[in-house]
Amino acid sequence: MEVGPPYFVGITQDMRKTYEIKVYGRVQGVNFRRSAAFRAKLLGVVGFVRNEPDGSVFVEAEGDDVALQKFLNWCKKGSLIARVDRIDVEEISGKDYSEFRIER
Repeated sequence: MEVGPPYFVGITQDMRKTYEIKVYGRVQGVNFRRSAAFRAKLLGVVGFVRNEPDGSVFVEAEGDDVALQKFLNWCKKGSLIARVDRIDVEEISGKDYSEFRIER
């Protein structure tokens, strides 16, 4: 059995999913990236989050299906002072991330 980062002990590569998530609304300057990183780490999701020039936030998130669904549900609401208008989600090929980081 192939085992990835410590978050995925006992989970094969086939059981992991990776999503590109684009979050629209008032999501910059409202602690969205930091809150997303905190939530991802709590759920065992790895990848990254960054602000985009168009005012949206871009996330690549990798994990098991249950953790990713919980993370996506969080993304639909965002941080306490964010206003999420919509999110676009696309499943992509796995990237084998080892942590969740905030990009500048």
